[in-house]
Amino acid sequence: MLTTIIAGCSSSSQPAGDAAAGSRESGKSAAGGGANEPVTLTMLIGTTGTSYPATQAVAAAAEKKLNIKIKFDTMPDGTEGDNLVKTRLATGEMADILFYNSGSLFRALNPDENFVDLTKEAFVTDLMDSYKETVTSDGKVFGVPGGSSTVGGILYNKKVYADLGLTVPRTWAEFIANSDKIKAAGKTAVIGSYKTTWTSQLFVLANQYNVQAEVPNFAQDYTANKAKYATTPSALRGFQMTREVFDKGYFNKDFVATTYDGGLKMLAEGTGVQYPMLTHAIDALAQNHPDKVKDIGVFPIPSDKAEMNGFTVWMPSSYYINKKSKNVDAAKKFLEFLMSPEGQKAYMSKSKANGPYVVKGVNVPENAYDGIKEMQPYFDSGKTAPALEFISPVKGPNLESILIEVGTGQKSPEDGAADYDKDVRKQAQQLNLPGW
Repeated sequence: MLTTIIAGCSSSSQPAGDAAAGSRESGKSAAGGGANEPVTLTMLIGTTGTSYPATQAVAAAAEKKLNIKIKFDTMPDGTEGDNLVKTRLATGEMADILFYNSGSLFRALNPDENFVDLTKEAFVTDLMDSYKETVTSDGKVFGVPGGSSTVGGILYNKKVYADLGLTVPRTWAEFIANSDKIKAAGKTAVIGSYKTTWTSQLFVLANQYNVQAEVPNFAQDYTANKAKYATTPSALRGFQMTREVFDKGYFNKDFVATTYDGGLKMLAEGTGVQYPMLTHAIDALAQNHPDKVKDIGVFPIPSDKAEMNGFTVWMPSSYYINKKSKNVDAAKKFLEFLMSPEGQKAYMSKSKANGPYVVKGVNVPENAYDGIKEMQPYFDSGKTAPALEFISPVKGPNLESILIEVGTGQKSPEDGAADYDKDVRKQAQQLNLPGW
């Protein structure tokens, strides 16, 4: 995401080998139990959504069981958070554990240089291959998941839909017709929350299912510098959608100043009816508006063809161990506990499923939110596709700012797509990808 939604930190200029040696001593106290002082690990994590309180719940359980204490250091969302992570790694001030995106943004952090290889750890064997691919670099696995997968689509208020006699749209034309009726009823048809900048990206990112359905080789050609957003009509479509909802006046009047939490409030109260978003928002909405969560459903970003209708899926963000940490062994013990049934139970006590889980044997429970259950038929029928960032390492850092320009009428969809095509070039060259 989805999305980047993920601050003193433990720092060490100590070489990795010496750090590992030091961690073996620290690990003894972690394994030894209550007679010793707890090992304190630092963790850098974002606070949007429920990953933070869920990780706090795991940390509380781990402190009792393992005598390992987690000191949390929080970071901002989006590009600001990305830059903070890169700065901390470059200056040797990264926390012992980092909670951060999987996929292309993870690979841009030079994993082999900065994170501990977890490939041979027993707790990695229960992770699904589709997830492991997103935290793998040079054949090594570096991360473990935080929570379930997430789907990108449009959250909608089912109660308002029913009141206005609307049905879930299967095409973009039907979505526009619904939006016209919502606007005519005096409500916000499409919620914008551009104050939280990453939320500007959903029409483009969650449109990937439609792109893949129309152009099956887009990800491979995009990675090889043979396909572009600006010259691939189905990929350009997401930029056009972003601009069209602005041009038609569907956004809330203060959408540039509205935050993610403000957008969720509008959706819960029914003053805003449709919200392009990741489904982890349902869990966040339940925390803030528990009496309204049953009113919230989700449908895919509509394409221009009714038969082409499915969800784009995001893998969960992940926990990575800083290779320069002085407490590597203790950090491994914490991740092992996190992946255990006891750790997963603690995590789920504060964070419900946003989609299918990626740990073998962990299923979406019966008490999952109704909106999450609505996704199941799409998964059962294979109507899903991974978000581009999980199947291509090419992802530029400025997509959210470009889409804010498109979504506020400052830039045309075509110019926005062309600018993003230029934006990804630097990263592709840094990764030494062929064809760039």
